[in-house]
Amino acid sequence: MKSEPGTRPDPVANDAIDVYALTDNETSTGVMMPVIRPRHADGRVAAGLVAVDATSGAGGLPVDPAEFDAYYFSPQKSFASDGGLWIALLSPAAVARVGSIKGSGRWIPASIDLSIALESSRKDQTYNTPSLATIFLMNEQIAWMLEHGGLAWAAGRSAESARIVYDWAEASDYATPFVADPSHRSNVVATIDLDARVDAQVVSKVLRANGIVDTDAYRKLGRNQLRIGLFPAVEPADVEAFTRSVDFVVAALS
Repeated sequence: MKSEPGTRPDPVANDAIDVYALTDNETSTGVMMPVIRPRHADGRVAAGLVAVDATSGAGGLPVDPAEFDAYYFSPQKSFASDGGLWIALLSPAAVARVGSIKGSGRWIPASIDLSIALESSRKDQTYNTPSLATIFLMNEQIAWMLEHGGLAWAAGRSAESARIVYDWAEASDYATPFVADPSHRSNVVATIDLDARVDAQVVSKVLRANGIVDTDAYRKLGRNQLRIGLFPAVEPADVEAFTRSVDFVVAALS
């Protein structure tokens, strides 16, 4: 399955496929993709496992556990923690697949052997000693999310921030959402193109000098663009202030 940057593919069911490897959010281009099991034209659900790389989407986008078999992520995005640790939610079918691979005799390095991770998890252990600061920060973030209503609240908060950014860009005379289809636009990472008359790198540099950091575009995309994190820990009011700040900087540079 292929799609151009700024768009998303639609998974097509095929009984020859045993694993659909999907991404619910593309961090570089600001595209989100609903986690839905591929289905045949007659409505039958595909037989293959659905594995989802959810590092930048988990905690900030809605998801139905019935629609995936492996949902795995690192906590440095919506969970306001650090990288270097991975968490995976596995369905019974995924657990069974882990067992069948282990029993096949295939050599697997211990560092990526899911059977070891699964066995350790059942004992409330980890194979390697993780950073306790990472776990502490993630635990604090999860407690905060649960206190306010859980995933529905957290995802709604990101959606509100996304609405602010995209509405601002749509109304602007120099900014445009990079992702053309509104249904493809991410609620956790917004990518906003600027007109050629406005140098996005200069805007980001001025913002950084004034304490507004990390608004640079993904370098390999090669666009005159701002990229804005809209994770649950970001206050929607701060996103509103950000848009006003960009307007102020652009006006001052004109």
